[in-house]
Amino acid sequence: MVDEPLPPQVCHKPNFAMRFFASICFLYVLLSASSAIQAQRLPIFNGKDLSGWHADVPEKDENPELGPSFVVRDGMLVSLGRPLGHLITDDIYENYRITADYRFPGETGNCGILVHASTPRALYDMFPKSIEVQMMHENAGDFWCIVEDITVENMVERRGKKEDWGITEGKNRRILNLTDGSENPPGEWNQMVIECFEDRIKVWVNGDLVNEGFNATAVRGQVAIQAEGAEVEFKQLILEPIEGITK
Repeated sequence: MVDEPLPPQVCHKPNFAMRFFASICFLYVLLSASSAIQAQRLPIFNGKDLSGWHADVPEKDENPELGPSFVVRDGMLVSLGRPLGHLITDDIYENYRITADYRFPGETGNCGILVHASTPRALYDMFPKSIEVQMMHENAGDFWCIVEDITVENMVERRGKKEDWGITEGKNRRILNLTDGSENPPGEWNQMVIECFEDRIKVWVNGDLVNEGFNATAVRGQVAIQAEGAEVEFKQLILEPIEGITK
């Protein structure tokens, strides 16, 4: 006896299932690509509010009534300096350039932009795991290693004795920048550009190359702004994807 062919609708079921599975895979790839594009949205500060950011201020654990460390004022993102803490992007970034126009409107002091940030409060129960690009007046462009590390040329000259190097409490985590005098006088605007590509980080202040490192132990993460004692205004804070480091 010869088997009769299956009805057409039954014959088509395997093909339909395969097409459905392929459609699901395509949708997943499309959504993943869309998420990656969204993660690179520009600018990371919109000039209106702190959407896309969250603050981590340890003092507020015990005293939630403390005032904010970060505000938007006259279209600028302002780090008020105290209470001490960090303003951290919700998104994670990789292979990017940050352009920050900043100034100390009053007394100069300390601040920083942290790149490749991850685990919160990893150092001194305050600083997220990251590599800090220093903005402290007269020290802009120094690297500070915060439970992550990076290598530069002339390491001993710029970091001190090798036996003192480290990335945790009590170790020499500071790597001096390459220049003096790149910052403008107090009260004037400065521009800092930070490029992070693969395991390299390169920093310019007002057009001067002030630091360059390689073999970074992190290549992606959040971006954080410090509140570390002095008020700092940011009138521009832009992040854009890059396909290579500027020569």
